[in-house]
This record gives sequence, C-alpha cells and structure tokens, in this order.
Amino acid sequence: MEDAGISSFWGPVTSTTELCEENYAYSSYIAEFYNTISNIPCILLALIGLINALRQRFEKRFSVLHISNMILAIGSMIFHATLQNVLQQSDETPMVWEMLLYLYVIYSPDWHYRSTMPTFLFIYGAAFAVVHFFVRFGIVFKIHYIVLCLLCVPRMYKYYIQTKDIAAKRLVKLYVMTIFLGTLCWLFDRIFCKKLSRWYINPQGHALWHVLMGFNSYFANTFLMFCRAQQRGWEPQVAHLFGFFPYVTIHKPKKQD
Repeated sequence: MEDAGISSFWGPVTSTTELCEENYAYSSYIAEFYNTISNIPCILLALIGLINALRQRFEKRFSVLHISNMILAIGSMIFHATLQNVLQQSDETPMVWEMLLYLYVIYSPDWHYRSTMPTFLFIYGAAFAVVHFFVRFGIVFKIHYIVLCLLCVPRMYKYYIQTKDIAAKRLVKLYVMTIFLGTLCWLFDRIFCKKLSRWYINPQGHALWHVLMGFNSYFANTFLMFCRAQQRGWEPQVAHLFGFFPYVTIHKPKKQD
C-alpha cells in the first residue's frame, strides 16, 4: 500500500508484490511492520522443533527441515521490511526449497533409489533459484508453489490413516485447521484490501497468515517426526509441554543410540 509519509531507509518500493498494510507507518526502516514481526513466532516454533530434534537425535533431515523453516521466516522478514525486488527472492525461493525438502522427507522412506531423489530435488531447487532470480513469475510462481504443496497431500493422508495414535492424528487435524484458517486470512487480505484500508483497525490478514503457517509447519514437522520414529521402531509418543504444546518423545533401542 501507499507510504504513510515517513521517509524510507530502503528507497522506493520495487517488489512485484505488496500486501494490504500501510508502508512505513511506524518506522523508516520497516516497510510492512506487522508482516515483518509476524515471522518471529515462526522462528521460535522452528527453534523449538530443532532443539527437540537435536536433543533426541532424530535424523539430520529433521534438523534441516526445522532450519529451513527458520530461513524461510527470516527471508520473509527481510522482504517485508524492505519491499525490494532483489530481496523478494529471499522470501519466495526458500518457499520452494522448503516444499522440496518436505517432498524428500515424506517420500524418501519408500524410495528405492536413495541417491536419485535428493540429487534431483537439489538440482531442481538450484535451477529454480537461478531462473527465479532473473525472471519474476508472478501468478505462475503461486501455481507452482500450490502444485508442490498438493504433491505432499497423498502421502500425508496415507500416514494419517496408518497412524493409530489419537494424539498424533490430532496433530494432522491441527495442521489442516491452521492451513485452512491461514488461507482464509490470506485471501481475505488480498480480496478485500481496499475495504480493509478504510477500516479504523486493519485485521492484518497476511500477518495472521504468517503466524498460522508457523504453527502449521510445526504441527507438520512434529507429525512427520512421529511417523518416522514409528518406521524406525523408536516407540514415539506425543507429549505436551504445560499440558498444551505438543512435541514427540522417543525411546530408541540401545543398539540404535
């Protein structure tokens, strides 16, 4: 949206995407204040997941997955704080890399040719980053991202129906609920932006999308950690910090420690 009159430290807005938030309303250093700070919960949730993965010695893929969530959130903060075209890639490219990593984590247990999948996904991710640096895809990028997300659905559903643990199945329900609510917030912010800009208080739909997707990623990661622990025979259980916040505990056989 239009600048609020405060001078911009980063210069004119050059990004191809702007959200429904008044630019530089609170600081000359932060273009979209709420869209920037709303990534902080995403970073904290990914950090909690990373600590749990390291503490219980999960496979490195899960540590990388949590780190990728943090990188995505940091990239999003950089983009929304500056609204510069060159930094837009720091938000969009990690989105694609993260989904490629999810595809690996979800499908690799049943993939018979172990080196082909990570090699292909790495080349695909690197090629996308290079091409996307020079070409701004716009709507094509969004369609491409949605397709990558949809590719994860069949295997997530398979894991869900194979899981008997009620607490673990609840993680999937929370995952679906957060992505549904987050998508509604994103669409509401995009479709009704002109009306929202005239409200006394802007509900900040895109910022809510960030927060909800932070929880969405955490629930997805926790469920996948549970499923992988089951595959490895680690007797996983879903515990709750303060009786509310879910995380996975495991009991590895001594020979696997």
